Amino acid sequence: MKLTSFSDFGLRALLVLASSERPSWSSAELAQKLDVSRDHLVKVLQRLAAGGYVQTTRGAGGGVSLAKSPDTIRLGTVLAWLEEGQALAECFRSDHGACVLTPSCALRSRLEHARRAFYAELDRDTLADCLVPSLRAFVDAP
Repeated sequence: MKLTSFSDFGLRALLVLASSERPSWSSAELAQKLDVSRDHLVKVLQRLAAGGYVQTTRGAGGGVSLAKSPDTIRLGTVLAWLEEGQALAECFRSDHGACVLTPSCALRSRLEHARRAFYAELDRDTLADCLVPSLRAFVDAP
């Protein structure tokens, strides 16, 4: 299974915000720290805000900050939120895609089982479990 860059950026942003002593980050600062496109990151942050994971404040002195404690953010749950609407395979699309095997395929149920197991395994841990000293050092470095 491969994560979308959208989800990857979202998880990375949450890690930086959770590791930081700063009360908030501008989207530009966060994009620079993560070495990602600011435009793309803004869309990710909007999705995280819609899910209640981050707070955003516009204007001077504004920025983005965690809206929840890192020990309450389950990795599988936030990843599922970020990945929502992304089909694992053609047959997972809402219109069932264009796969000619869909009517007689037994693979889809197995993929669905594996997808659920993937998220369940990640839900065993929280964002706080990922906050290691080397990450904090990276976030604090200029």
